[in-house]
Amino acid sequence: MIQNKLPAITLRHLLIDDQKCIGLQFFPLKVIHVLVKTLDTPRWSNGYSMVFVKNTPSNVNAIFSTFKGVAWVNCRFFFKNKPIHTHGVVEDYTELKQKVANKSQNKAAWCPKEYLQLLETRRYSVNTARTYTHLFGQFVYAHKDKKLFEINEIDIRHYVHQIVKAGKSSSYQNQVINAIKFYYEQVLDMPQRFYEIDRPLKERKLPLVLSEEEVSRLFSVVHNLKHKALLVTMYSCGLRISELLNLKLSDIQSDRKLVLVRDAKGRKDRTTILSETTLQLLRKYFLICKPKMYLFEGGQAKPYSSKSVQKILHAALKKARITKPATPHTLRHSFATHLLENGTDLRYIQTLLGHSSPKTTEIYAHVSTKTLCDIKSPLDKLSIEF
Repeated sequence: MIQNKLPAITLRHLLIDDQKCIGLQFFPLKVIHVLVKTLDTPRWSNGYSMVFVKNTPSNVNAIFSTFKGVAWVNCRFFFKNKPIHTHGVVEDYTELKQKVANKSQNKAAWCPKEYLQLLETRRYSVNTARTYTHLFGQFVYAHKDKKLFEINEIDIRHYVHQIVKAGKSSSYQNQVINAIKFYYEQVLDMPQRFYEIDRPLKERKLPLVLSEEEVSRLFSVVHNLKHKALLVTMYSCGLRISELLNLKLSDIQSDRKLVLVRDAKGRKDRTTILSETTLQLLRKYFLICKPKMYLFEGGQAKPYSSKSVQKILHAALKKARITKPATPHTLRHSFATHLLENGTDLRYIQTLLGHSSPKTTEIYAHVSTKTLCDIKSPLDKLSIEF
């Protein structure tokens, strides 16, 4: 590979005195200093420790023409390098729009209308949009004495630090950062402006799994037909709770023994297995409960609520005397682990779960205990009296 021997100038997005600016970071060489002075009104920022000019199309063009052949202009933090959620189904944002629209009545949840508009335009799911607007609304409320344009990296770092001190998880911390960055970097079109905001190290916790005996015991104590069909389908198909609740009658392909999972995480469709036992249970459930559109419906033929599913599982766990803090997602983890322990190749499990990367699926190899149980401890070869 040929190394670029030219000095580098890195462009950064800055917001100074409510105005978009271009920051220029470079090693202090005399030729660079001379050329920078030829740009339109260059100034020095003590806060950012770099030279900046106004962010205008003419200044962007001037930077490239001025340093052509003299320095390499690094734009990786300046221009967007990939589209974000530009595809997917259109979801109904009506209820969410009404919730965040009134700043006087809902101060801690309010966010700029262009924030929600861009989420909808980019076709983010309503669940993601709800999370982003809630977290960004709390951030705005925490800085209610400042204009959004006045908030800088120091303010954001302090806010994130307060979240850590409050004991929030690293996942929550990441969501807060994403919600804040979405406004400044996507809505205001300043990609990677907050490049100095630290991210937490990614946690590598092993998922909680129920044993096959515990799953069997769990199902045996559920006598309500709809509740049993719901839990059994989630486990036997390896579904996320949102995938289960969005299943329509037409997604059950009984002739092929498959379930079509539409618009799952990452805006992807996939198919997963439909066991004969699950099929017979669903047929019995259909004849008695007669769902109209969704496989599991609440009132007015709308999808069943996630809170109801959580309550059903919690009650079943208590009745089965299972003390593990299991959630609906635990059934999905258990499905994958039991497949692996019964000899299913990880590549097939990855397909059934809809994982984009095999690394995500490999975590179940760390959870599975079947192989570990066959390993003999060296202690067993020693003669010890007790």
